[in-house]
Amino acid sequence: MHDVVDAAQPAAAVPGDLGGLALGELARSHPQALGLLRQLRLDYCCGGARTLREAAAERGLELQQLEQQIAELAPQACDAPSDPAELTQYIRERFHDTHRAELPELALLARKVERVHHDHPQVPAGLGELLERVLRELSEHMAKEEQILFPMMQRMPRGTPLNAPISRMRDEHVEHAQLLQQLRDITRDGELPEQACNSWRALYAGVAKFADDLVQHIHLENNLLFPEYESA
Repeated sequence: MHDVVDAAQPAAAVPGDLGGLALGELARSHPQALGLLRQLRLDYCCGGARTLREAAAERGLELQQLEQQIAELAPQACDAPSDPAELTQYIRERFHDTHRAELPELALLARKVERVHHDHPQVPAGLGELLERVLRELSEHMAKEEQILFPMMQRMPRGTPLNAPISRMRDEHVEHAQLLQQLRDITRDGELPEQACNSWRALYAGVAKFADDLVQHIHLENNLLFPEYESA
């Protein structure tokens, strides 16, 4: 069995000492806060270089209250492998394979909901097409990682600088985050109309699950995996 990253904290953080942490560092050191950060739309993936103080100010959130919420969350451990080579395999099996399996079905379901409810004022018009675009772009991205970047990481010791290919992957992650925002816009953040049919409910549940998966996927790469192969 491989080692795992034990990110549990020995004691709750004292409110007031988290504001200066970059969001990416906060996500690494306080994995129990990931759900809260996602809920508040605090981008710890592509926007991970911003401090919690800066991000809270941009969102109009009270920093002291936010720090208190994080401090009161129960510590958790991340089940991702600590070894970078094993982490690439984990990402491939947990996220790449899952995206490939789920996105085509979501796109078909979206097309069905758009067709059946085309005259409903809240119909997610264009969602099927957008999901197909997400699948295309994500498939190309994952293929680059599986065929080029991940094999390099598996061959080379941690600390070997791979800045150029990693920089390209980070840029594409920013594009993926923009697509996620488009998904949120089209679905109105998953807001269902009254008496929505089962297909519509299943569609929005699937889109929400995919969005959470992709955020976690990008987080593991941007904040845990990539720094092991980037020079300062």
